Amino acid sequence: MSEREPLRPVSASRMAELEAATAAYQAAVTVEAVALLAARGIEKTEALTFRLGVVAEPFPGHEKFRGFLAIPYLDQSGRPLSMRFRCIQEHNHRDFGHGKYMSLKEEPARVFNVGAIHRATRELHIAEGEFDAMILNKAGMPAIAIPGAQGWAPHHRRMVAGFNTVYVWGDPDEAGSEFIGKVTRAVRNAVGVRLTKDDGDVSELYAKGSAQALYERKQGA
Repeated sequence: MSEREPLRPVSASRMAELEAATAAYQAAVTVEAVALLAARGIEKTEALTFRLGVVAEPFPGHEKFRGFLAIPYLDQSGRPLSMRFRCIQEHNHRDFGHGKYMSLKEEPARVFNVGAIHRATRELHIAEGEFDAMILNKAGMPAIAIPGAQGWAPHHRRMVAGFNTVYVWGDPDEAGSEFIGKVTRAVRNAVGVRLTKDDGDVSELYAKGSAQALYERKQGA
């Protein structure tokens, strides 16, 4: 998709299908899913805000995601535009024929939590994954997520223009460095927040030191 090409709109019928699926999956949250989220600092408030659920009875096209965590990509009004899925099991995902995270087939690259762009004032945060964006928002830092360096598209920089500072949070590995580099090269006034291996990713750092640890890394960017 070129920078000038607009993001494909979601039809009313498609949004209705996604709304029905999101509501059904929200009602099917399991104890196992709650434990997975809690270990990453994501509690009931965040789960409700981001409308997280579990694929118990898959909607058409979601059959291979049975038992997965459902992560809807919501618009600023809380309506789902798309959905990604995260395996709840802590195993070697490739051995079971799937990735840790999976997207719907032929879905365009979208931004997670676009509502943060409308709520933010002087600064915005961009995380490498959805869980990290949830934690940054919990800590009072309006954040969106791009699912990895390959998920960044040229038109995304128009969405984050106009802020005094855009903080980019990447995981402490090669992919995280690539993500930070790609976004900071594309976005004016963007600065990278580089975490160490001792820090872990955003959610791991939050679990170790709460919001204060995140603020300290931000101040050091």
